[in-house]
Amino acid sequence: MKTLQNIVILILLFALAPDAFAQKRIEGIVSDFNTKQRISKVTIRNTRTNEEVFNNSKGEFSIMADKGDALIATSREYYPDTVIVNTSLVILFHLKRESIYIDEVSVVAKKDPDEILKKARNDYEKAFRLSDPGDLFSVGQNGAGLSINSIYSLFSREAKNAKRLKKLIESDYKDNVIEYKFSEQLVSRTTGLEGEELNKFRRIFKPSYFFIISCTQYELTNYIKECYEKYQKNPSRYFIEPLPTINPILVP
Repeated sequence: MKTLQNIVILILLFALAPDAFAQKRIEGIVSDFNTKQRISKVTIRNTRTNEEVFNNSKGEFSIMADKGDALIATSREYYPDTVIVNTSLVILFHLKRESIYIDEVSVVAKKDPDEILKKARNDYEKAFRLSDPGDLFSVGQNGAGLSINSIYSLFSREAKNAKRLKKLIESDYKDNVIEYKFSEQLVSRTTGLEGEELNKFRRIFKPSYFFIISCTQYELTNYIKECYEKYQKNPSRYFIEPLPTINPILVP
């Protein structure tokens, strides 16, 4: 048991060692070049160290780098962008889309969520692999033992970034499933609502993921009808402001 503890301590020290010797930590934000909105699910790589990190849902990232290092940001549907680290501790990436910008919300509802998830798994295969290190204990010729690779994967910074990206992709998948089934077409056909009032109704009465995956089409239609009856009685009661967008001024 003592030997096992020593191995774990050594692995932890090995995983944390880069932080002790790195000169500085660079932070940054990734945004869309045209819309100025922040972008998530972006891979940032230091070409000198080959370290890779994934930014968070706010478009923010943190990576170790020295002056003169080249950082490359890559993401689906965007051209890669390269920034050379200078004296600034904040890096700004402005990615250009590979195609003309289309409102993602309207596109997602028309796509099969499983196909979107499958593509995300293929595009971010490394993240899914790192986020699942496997069994901590392995069985070899000498019997059961500790899996060194699994422990390193469990504690490495790259694996933590991968787990965060995986959670974000899974969250997007659930939202896509809801958008796909609780679609504008179905709600409009059931209620007769259109335009901004339709959007407001869908924001207010957006069902949970667990309800969506368990209900039948008949149950979903009845749910929409019941919500619409409540809405008709007192629309102002259910008024909510639209979700805020990032102020372009805050993202140069």
